[in-house]
Amino acid sequence: MAVTGSVIERQALLLPLEEESPTGYNKIHVHIGKDNRICYPGNGSGGGSGDQVAAVVPEVSHLGWGHWYTLRELEVSTNGFSDDKVIGEGGYGIVYYGLLEDNSKVAVKNLLNNRGQAEREFKVEVEAIGRVRHKNLVRLLGYCAEGAHRMLVYEYVNNGNLEQWLHGDVGPCSPLTWEIRMNIILGTAKGLSYLHEGLEPKVVHRDIKSSNILIDKHWNPKVSDFGLAKLLGSESSYITTRVMGTFGYVAPEYASTGMLNERSDVYSFGILIMEVISGRIPVDYSRPPEEVNLIEWLKKMVTNRNPEGVLDPKLPEKPTSRLLKRILLVALRCVDPNAQKRPKMGHVVHMLEAQESPSKEDRYRASPKNELIEKQVTESGDNSTNETGVHTNETRWQHQEFQKEKH
Repeated sequence: MAVTGSVIERQALLLPLEEESPTGYNKIHVHIGKDNRICYPGNGSGGGSGDQVAAVVPEVSHLGWGHWYTLRELEVSTNGFSDDKVIGEGGYGIVYYGLLEDNSKVAVKNLLNNRGQAEREFKVEVEAIGRVRHKNLVRLLGYCAEGAHRMLVYEYVNNGNLEQWLHGDVGPCSPLTWEIRMNIILGTAKGLSYLHEGLEPKVVHRDIKSSNILIDKHWNPKVSDFGLAKLLGSESSYITTRVMGTFGYVAPEYASTGMLNERSDVYSFGILIMEVISGRIPVDYSRPPEEVNLIEWLKKMVTNRNPEGVLDPKLPEKPTSRLLKRILLVALRCVDPNAQKRPKMGHVVHMLEAQESPSKEDRYRASPKNELIEKQVTESGDNSTNETGVHTNETRWQHQEFQKEKH
């Protein structure tokens, strides 16, 4: 069928939910070609040269996947985009709670059309996660593109976001137990591992932070908001003069040079771990000067052999010293000043799973590959001693803790 002069081949491509393990992914190959065309593997015939399904983004309404919602449908579902339906907002636009005719609940992101920003973000999100299916990534169900309107329709996740649960008014005792926090960290790691290692081209999120981690009623995390995402080839990096992200979470090499790759997300994830453990935001000017920067404060506490001092005072119960130290080691590896020494997210998942049960830990250490990962953890930062005064002591602490566990 012809739409605004472009031919779109409509073909369903059903993708199964990915395995929980980051290994052995069936990769989805997405080719971004000329004229903003996205080509997906499929069995398309007519008009193509083989087995690709093409869709023009975002100048047309039918993109060849998901559901095309009319503007009228979304107006009705949100009661005319009523203020009392707003569940989130920011520089990108406003998110509304919607109830469709079939009683299904959705989140409708109405993109602000500031100097073409709506068009750009619409294209980015469709390219990044239009066909992606993973239980730890929020699902994009469909879209609306009528006139100047650009809207994205997501599954509705009904339990707020991680920022609200960590920093909101939840009383003196947080409902986020240690087990729940570790589940959120692990699920987020799996979602990122899939973006980095289960897709081709890989997707770098660029804005990992607590407010972008949605929480469902079972306390499972879903990574959301792909408006800043960047698609990169398997071995490539991207250099930009316009650094995007959120202050406190942005990797230092990305902030200073504009060099972007998946290690930038790993750094942000390390900050997120520290935030989840401590209940503190990454940069808090209301605290004493020596505690303003979360990462430097946490490193200082570790160096002074007081890891328990970093725990969120609202935690209903404290973890064992061993579990706390292991998760701190993961966090410190992720925020290594040397980006090349940061682990890949698949390795992070292995390390997090290894601390959950002795049997998994034994399997983790039995692998020569993972013994190398552990060795790298103990040596993390050896070439960065001039970047921070605490780095040598921190590395020594890491080495000592792993030696204790091995004996």
